[in-house]
Parts: sequence; structure tokens; C-alpha cells
Amino acid sequence: MAEPPVIRVEGIRNQFGSQVVHDGLDLEVRKAEILAIVGGSGTGKSVLLRTIVGLIRPAAGRIEVFGTDMGKAGAKERQRVETRWGLLFQDGALFSSLTVAQNVQVPMREHLDLSQPLMDDLAALKIAMAGLPPDAGSKYPSELSGGMRKRAGLARALALDPDLIFLDEPTAGLDPIGAAAFDQLIRRLQRNLGLTVVMVTHDLDTLYAVCDRIAVLAEKRVLVVGPMSEMLQVEHPWVHEYFHGPRARAAQDSLAATSVAAGGTAS
Repeated sequence: MAEPPVIRVEGIRNQFGSQVVHDGLDLEVRKAEILAIVGGSGTGKSVLLRTIVGLIRPAAGRIEVFGTDMGKAGAKERQRVETRWGLLFQDGALFSSLTVAQNVQVPMREHLDLSQPLMDDLAALKIAMAGLPPDAGSKYPSELSGGMRKRAGLARALALDPDLIFLDEPTAGLDPIGAAAFDQLIRRLQRNLGLTVVMVTHDLDTLYAVCDRIAVLAEKRVLVVGPMSEMLQVEHPWVHEYFHGPRARAAQDSLAATSVAAGGTAS
């Protein structure tokens, strides 16, 4: 028997004034998968992510996370569910007045009752897991590169040992080498920790390299969801252009070259 989905979104309607962004949107996220949300400009990719985590209240519909109806859950139940996920915003969204270690400790202070030495040790562990050097913990966000800020934000997202992480454009603004390294970090963490990952991205290299399934937003809903092999068969004009255009072919060629260099085959 298949496991229940980690996230179940049913009939979501998001509307801002007269502008309807989503209407009757359905989506399920499976346990321990990396699911990417893609779509054209204005399709509400980040709006959907923020709706799932409760930062935007939908006009209609139902969202269930870890079996809990988030619209009906009380404050304590919502908090219990929220401690099981981490969130990485674009550019890390770190508190500028706090060091990296202090930023990582923010969720610990809010949800746990730990001594300062233990929080220091845990923050150092999360910083290392995110691929940052030990001395990064004492630095302020202004002293970090864009890629390091994203890793610091990821370390904070991992602070409470979540089962689920949300990533909003995790490779945006990174050079190709930095973006590829971040992709591999996410895949490694997902496999080692058994994480479920939901990411908003427009990065075709990321889609080819690490994502198990892709959900395409179009026409105010999830038009299609499936692995890359299925995306390549969809005849919808936008979907076809996105996955068969010049940038898509370049991403596919890059993946094939990387696989050959590693002695494997492209998947």
C-alpha cells in the first residue's frame, strides 16, 4: 500500500483583489522526493509555496501536511507541524544584525529549550552540513558571498532536523559552478537525511540533475506533474517550449557530458 502524501493540496484558490492566481489547484508531494514547481512569469510559483507554509491564506481549498488539515488545526497543532519543516527563502533572508550561528539558532530559541553551549554545537553542525567552513558561524550576512548566504539560510532551515524543506529559487543568482554544487548538496542531504524537498525553480540544470518529479503551473492550476521523461512528452505549447527550447537542450547536453565524465549514463 502506498504511503500517504507528505503534502496534499486540494482545490486551492488564491486571489488578490480581482486577480485570480490559482483556481482549483491540486497537488500531492510524496515522501522523500525532490519535487520542483515550475511555470511562467505570473503563474504563482512562490505564491503556492507561501500558501502551503501558511504565509498566504487561500480564498478556498484545503492543505494537508503530515496528515494535518492546516486550515482547521489549532495553534499548538500548527506549531507541531511547522517544526517538522524548514524554509529557505531567496538569498537566504538572514537577519543582518545576527551572525550566521545566531541565525541558525533562531528556530532553536523559538521552539526548543536548550543550553547555549548545546545550541552552539548544533549550529556548528548545521553550518558544516550546509557546506560552509567552521569560521562562517562568526560572520555576519554582509560578510558572505551570495552562495554562502544561501548555504547559511539552508543551515537555518535544517536547524530543527526537519522532515521537509521548502526552497524558493535556491540557485537564483549563482554562477553555473556554484549552482551545480548547491544542487548536489541538496541531493546529498535529501538522500542522507531522507528529506522531502519542495522547490520553486526556473533552473533547467537543477530540474535535470536532482529533481524526481516536476509540477508545471499553467492556466491557474497544476497542469501536469511527473518525472522529466513525462515532461518531454507533453504537447502543451508552453510546456513543450520550456522543456525542448535551446536552454533545455543545453541543460540536457550538460547532464549527459557530466555523466560520461563520471563514467555513468545520463538518466
